Parts: sequence; structure tokens; C-alpha cells
Amino acid sequence: MRYLLLLVTLICISCGSDKKNETTPEEASTTTYYLIRHAEKDRTAGDDPVLTAKGKQRADFWATHFKEIPLDAVYSTDYVRTKQTAAPTAERKNLPVKMYDPKNLYSPDFQEKTKGKTVLVVGHSNTTPAFVNSILGEHTYPQISDTENALRYKVVVPEAGETIVTIEKFEMQ
Repeated sequence: MRYLLLLVTLICISCGSDKKNETTPEEASTTTYYLIRHAEKDRTAGDDPVLTAKGKQRADFWATHFKEIPLDAVYSTDYVRTKQTAAPTAERKNLPVKMYDPKNLYSPDFQEKTKGKTVLVVGHSNTTPAFVNSILGEHTYPQISDTENALRYKVVVPEAGETIVTIEKFEMQ
């Protein structure tokens, strides 16, 4: 009798579906954006400065932070500091750093290229919140402080329904 009960239990378990690994159509068409500001820059170095030693540490910190988050693309503005911030994450993910135009945020072309994907966007104190505002279609988030390098905006855009924005601060240890 014990073996019969065990056999029936095993058959029931093997016939059940494993929903954990299935992707619903809603999930497949959900786009997730992670937006961060570039790491600490050398403030003595002109218009297109490199990262400081602390900035390079933060860029590596972000790469570790995004280690367990699957990314389909990494975008940066075409400035040394943003590319240096994006590079460690892109390298660990074996992805190229793609450029976006900070004067044309969330363009139809960008939306099409990123639809249904999970994307990291590295920007600036003014473009990062402006990018979030462009996604939302309203001015909700103000420019961030020029000394703030630890914020991460997460914007989840479902195919249908409400876009969700979360902002978290991640300090280096």
C-alpha cells in the first residue's frame, strides 16, 4: 500500500506543470529599464572628464550589483565618464555599450529596440531623471544633485497597465 501511494504521488508530481520557468505573454512584452548616473568624475578635467579612482570603484560596484540581473542591452551617452561607468557591467554581461542621444530621450526608435527587454541606461544628473520622465510622459522626477552617484531608477513598463518606478540608493561598502 505504501508503494502504491508513493507511485501515485510521483505520477501526480511529474504531471504537474512547472510555472516558475514559463514566461507569460505579459512578461515577454514587459520592458524594464535600470537607469543610473555615471560614477564620480574628475572635476578638474574639462568638458569630458574621466572617472576618479572612486568613480572606477563605483563602476565596478555597479557591475557587481547587476551581476544577477539579466540584461539584454547596456546604453550610455557618448561621454568618457558614462562609457567608463557602463563598461564593467557590459563586459561582465558580454554586451557592447550602445550609445543613445541625450537630446532625444526615449525616442520611438529606442522604444522599438528595447521593447520586451531589460536594459541598463547610464546617463547624467539631468538626463537620468529626464529619461524616466520621458518614459512616463510627465515631469515627475527633478534633476538629481551633481554629487549623487548612488541612485538606481528601475522603470517597469508593461505592455498594458501602469508603469512602475522605484528609486533606490546603493552605497558602496
